[in-house]
Amino acid sequence: MPPPGVYENMMEARHRKDGFGSLNNPESVFNQDYQQLKEYLVAHRLRFIDDMFPPDRNSIGERFLNPTDLDRVQWLRPGEIAPNPSLIVDGISRFDFGQGRIGNCWFLAAVGSLGFKNGVLDQVIPQGQNFNEEYCGLFHFRFWRIGRWVDVVIDDKLPTIDGRLIFVRSTTPNEFWPALLEKAYAKVCGSYADMNAGTPAEALMDFTGGVHIYVDLKHPPGDLWELMCRAGDSQSLMGCGTPQGETSENTVAANGLVEGHAYTVTGVKQVMSQEKVESLIRLWNPWGKGEWKGDWSDRSPLWSTVSPQDRDLCLKVADNGEFWMTIADFCQYFSSLDICCQSPSFVDGSQAWDWKASVCESRWVAGATAGGSKRHDSFWINPQFRVTIGKVLGECAETHNDGNILVSLTQKPDKRNRRHFENLYIGFYVFEVNKTFMRKKGKFPASFFSHHSPVAHTKIFRDAREVMEFLRLKPGEYLIVPSTFKPNESASFILTIVAKTETHIHENSGGHNHEPVEFSVNEDVGAEELQKYLNEQILKGDLRAGGFSLDACRSMVALMDTSITGTLNEPEFACLWTKVIKYKHIFVSTDVSHSGTLSLSELKNAIMAAGLKIGDDMIKLMAVHYGASGQMRLAGFISLIIRMECMYQMFKQMSDGMSLIL
Repeated sequence: MPPPGVYENMMEARHRKDGFGSLNNPESVFNQDYQQLKEYLVAHRLRFIDDMFPPDRNSIGERFLNPTDLDRVQWLRPGEIAPNPSLIVDGISRFDFGQGRIGNCWFLAAVGSLGFKNGVLDQVIPQGQNFNEEYCGLFHFRFWRIGRWVDVVIDDKLPTIDGRLIFVRSTTPNEFWPALLEKAYAKVCGSYADMNAGTPAEALMDFTGGVHIYVDLKHPPGDLWELMCRAGDSQSLMGCGTPQGETSENTVAANGLVEGHAYTVTGVKQVMSQEKVESLIRLWNPWGKGEWKGDWSDRSPLWSTVSPQDRDLCLKVADNGEFWMTIADFCQYFSSLDICCQSPSFVDGSQAWDWKASVCESRWVAGATAGGSKRHDSFWINPQFRVTIGKVLGECAETHNDGNILVSLTQKPDKRNRRHFENLYIGFYVFEVNKTFMRKKGKFPASFFSHHSPVAHTKIFRDAREVMEFLRLKPGEYLIVPSTFKPNESASFILTIVAKTETHIHENSGGHNHEPVEFSVNEDVGAEELQKYLNEQILKGDLRAGGFSLDACRSMVALMDTSITGTLNEPEFACLWTKVIKYKHIFVSTDVSHSGTLSLSELKNAIMAAGLKIGDDMIKLMAVHYGASGQMRLAGFISLIIRMECMYQMFKQMSDGMSLIL
């Protein structure tokens, strides 16, 4: 379990005041700037229609509604659904809504916990949005998406059948924050259908960007009750889930619980009953109805055995989806607990530490750096990270019994639509670097791993977005090796290391530099300036085969110039530069021969690692056009992949159909 103080430093790293992708400067999804759009719409008295998430069947998604229902869908604005619409009526509560026709209980269970933490609520739902005189059909929400904060704009056209919302529904007819929040999240997922099935942890992390703790309730820690009490007192967000039944359907068991379903933990309390202390947990079903029927349920006779004060405080007989149960029943009938905390000081209750956070990004590349777990001979080719841990001094040294380093591994989706991305089974190993290898440069060879056992590792490989372990390591130097369970599986990942002491971390790159090249501009960039920056910053003046040509740079400017000015403004340039760094990393990782060029087989692996699928014949043609003698250099590869990615997005946008501001 992570100790106090982790959050403050992790969040400081993620919320850097001027950092692109921070909470104060979130990345605009699809380059849609909320303030600019609003000013334009208000000035021209227009109502917004989102061309990037249009009110049509593509935004609902594939194979979700039957064809008959899909034909009946009408997209209506709140004012067409209910009179006097409001974003929020009398605050936000878990009782404001009930789940609709999509299996996103995991998302709504996390939404149900938002009302407990105003700070988190204001992060997700920026203030100042309403249906007043400046209403223009435009709203925006913020989520933490795999290493960065994003700002998502939407129009307020909502899918209905016969005038009723299809998906999440408010209990107050003219309150629309649940439906609009759900639509914004559907947009970042790809469609409403892409929200079908998930875990509360995913949404809890996306609401906070904080520290996530996973508890396996089949093997709970001995201090589970104390942990949950402290989490409740600190207003952490908590979600949990029941085991899957015999089918994938959400079957309601005889005890009233839904199989394979997500719930929200909304409270913990101890009461005296028949001269015995009972530890009770309160849970909420995001369906807004359907409750536990066992001991301490709404109509249980056990409530007559507690004091009138506790009964009045706790008991509310209503089919609103909320109920109490003992912690023993909780562990018996639920499979997992997720705690997402803004301040994990609740773990041991008091003292805060000055923890340091480091965040690194890398990739597993099939055929190059995806060696699989330690059971495979190719394990050594995985990305490797050298970490130096110093001594814990002062008060921390006297009390650091629990651990001194937190390691989190998060895999990043490489597909636009959430349903098309399958989490790989991931984990990591930690090895101590002894004196023999202390001066070793580059990747450690296979012989190191055959003669050294890990000093720590993830307990199991999980097909989760994130795996995390809290470890106690003595001062010294270590090697952390993240891996997929199977070899030759490509994916991007983020490795976060948080320690009680100053740490130094770098990736063993086998002689190649994988560190991101940070670069920003304060003025618009044309093709000539871009050519100069790429050749100087990316190629470091190595202009063999000509470097980045002016024609290639003109093409990149044209593809990324969404403002249609002939140059790249600061956000457009930042977006392009991020792509360039990403594809440089893929190139270096895939260049197994370290020749500075990609062969046909290496090019095929690199294109796969970039998330694109192309036939062998087409790859050969591309190697001829963008390379020389069947070999492709870095400049040609980056030019090729950026063109391919942009053309794919344009084709998809045209095939989905475009809507305009009306």
